[in-house]
Amino acid sequence: MSEQTSSKVDFSKYFQPPSLKDARRRRRQAVQIINDFSIPEDMAAIGRGKQYLIETYGCQMNEHDTEVMAGILEKMGYHETDDPKLADVILINTCAIRENAENKVFGHIGTLKTLKLEKPGLILGVCGCMAQEEVVVNKILAKHPQVDLIFGTHNIHRLPQLLKEALFSKEMVVEVWSKEGDIVENLPQSRRGHFQAWVNIMYGCDKFCTYCIVPYTRGKERSRHPQEIIQEVRELARQGYKEITLLGQNVNAYGKDLPDLQNYGLGNLMDEIRRIGIPRVRFTTSHPKDFDDHLIEVLAKGGNLCEHIHLPVQSGSSDVLKIMGRGYTRERYLELFHKIKDAVPNASFTTDIIVGFPNETDEQFEETLSLVRECEFDGGFTFIYSPRAGTPAARMKDNVPMEVKKVRLQRLNKLMDEFSAKSNAKYQDQTVEVLVEGESRKNPEVLSGHTRTNKVVNFRGPKSLIGELVNVKITNAKMWSLNGEWQEETQGVR
Repeated sequence: MSEQTSSKVDFSKYFQPPSLKDARRRRRQAVQIINDFSIPEDMAAIGRGKQYLIETYGCQMNEHDTEVMAGILEKMGYHETDDPKLADVILINTCAIRENAENKVFGHIGTLKTLKLEKPGLILGVCGCMAQEEVVVNKILAKHPQVDLIFGTHNIHRLPQLLKEALFSKEMVVEVWSKEGDIVENLPQSRRGHFQAWVNIMYGCDKFCTYCIVPYTRGKERSRHPQEIIQEVRELARQGYKEITLLGQNVNAYGKDLPDLQNYGLGNLMDEIRRIGIPRVRFTTSHPKDFDDHLIEVLAKGGNLCEHIHLPVQSGSSDVLKIMGRGYTRERYLELFHKIKDAVPNASFTTDIIVGFPNETDEQFEETLSLVRECEFDGGFTFIYSPRAGTPAARMKDNVPMEVKKVRLQRLNKLMDEFSAKSNAKYQDQTVEVLVEGESRKNPEVLSGHTRTNKVVNFRGPKSLIGELVNVKITNAKMWSLNGEWQEETQGVR
């Protein structure tokens, strides 16, 4: 029990409070690479004739974790269902980045209590980032006895063993590893799509922004070896995938922890992947501090490297950025932004911004608005600051009134919408390449997909186009999306 918790032990012994001092020390710890995953013989067919449902909250990393858990369950004989009433196993893959996400999860766990009473044999599990938080586990133990299984982000590969314990134990099974995480290769995956794929290139984060819980729930930065990634990408190309997205909590830090590869970073990796026959390659999420010149040089080569950069700024004030622990100034961010834009002139830019951070003044918020005006982002994710228990920012006085935060968010969103509309207007009457992803959510008669610059395009066409790259002429540029006409006879236009 040296690296995991149990419902019978004192959680404070295993859940360590966030500590920047300990964080710096952890980077020197060795990462173990595990290549011997297999399904235990006694669990290989336990799911035969049974069904599973995984409900996912949060980021792309969580979505990819869901694909891995689905792959493991299917290796055990389970089949997927989208109906909770038919499921024999329900796993809730959680996100801890914002308070609203946690509230949604706890509300949903509560609604499943009735289903559990109706179907006592149902296994209900909670996993993901929330499960790495002591306060969350204690709350589940105290108020949600309908939960059978709790596990975190570092031990997904142990799902068969954990499920076995949950099936045959009379007590709630809790296994949350407090270690910093290893790399487990060769895990089965049940990919959600047949033409788009997530590819994890690294795990964890060592940036420790003062507001963010992710470094504590996902562990230290640890990179997969390039040959493992390239082999996975080549296999996806062989299977006919049209688009891959390279994933990491701080994807730009890729390679810095690989002792056997000096000066090999994300730019080197993408330069190799650029030569593989997949039409589109994306990456997320970037941290401005680690976005280096070599990566910019590689992106400028184009080819299958898509012209879309997600570059979270969080604030336009250097003083606020310092309190956030972001590691760069407003000036450094703008220098980087313009350097990328000069190298990749057709690139679209999206960002993340937090308003109402502790001590943010009206003048500092105005600095954020002025940065947005200078960058003219194509879009972004904007949030009101909410404290996450255990982070340094949570110990700061949250002294910006909620009404002020709401007004600031409204002003920011209005400005972001203006630039989104301005950016989309440039596509009017242009013919663009679209990867058709499926039916529009609003109208099944309309198809929907994304451009290389990540713009949403809706158009009419046969369902046979789903999964294909097609050319669409834009006929109506709206604020958040583009409408167009399929150009059946036009080929090769971007």
